Amino acid sequence: MNTMISNLTTHRRKSIRLQGYDYSQAGLYFITVCTHNRVPLFGEIVDGQMQFNKSGIVADEEWRKTEHIRSNIVLHEFVIMPNHAHGIIELVGAHGMRPECANSDEQPGRVQRAPTVGDVVRGFKSSVTKRLNAISGTSGQHFWQRNYYEHIIRNEDAYLKIAEYIQANPQRWETDTYYV
Repeated sequence: MNTMISNLTTHRRKSIRLQGYDYSQAGLYFITVCTHNRVPLFGEIVDGQMQFNKSGIVADEEWRKTEHIRSNIVLHEFVIMPNHAHGIIELVGAHGMRPECANSDEQPGRVQRAPTVGDVVRGFKSSVTKRLNAISGTSGQHFWQRNYYEHIIRNEDAYLKIAEYIQANPQRWETDTYYV
């Protein structure tokens, strides 16, 4: 067996996404993104409040910018914790394919795939990584755990429970799954 094919077979991870679900369709999604090895990169919790360090300020700024960079995104509750971030992302508008072009240098009328939840998370992680590497004067440093966790929010009750969980996360830090 070819070594490359063998490596692909043994290193393939099982997807944690819902099989067959269109993650570009309009809806609400609960996202959790963790730092690499769950290192407390963004600051600390003091008296139930998140205290950002420089990296935490960058993560907070980049999360907030997401909504302004992409016209089909609405941000709801979110929190940056010492070693992870939780947020509710709403994709709005048409899903699947969209005819407009995102960049002015693209050909007018060209059909382009609508952004997915994964695109949004990748963009956030990438922009934070670029800024943190620039601050530290390094390149190629890993700040994020591979992948992310998501949950499709299907009704108002689920939304309210998740929103409350996000808002209360700093007060519950010592009992949090990600506490280190």
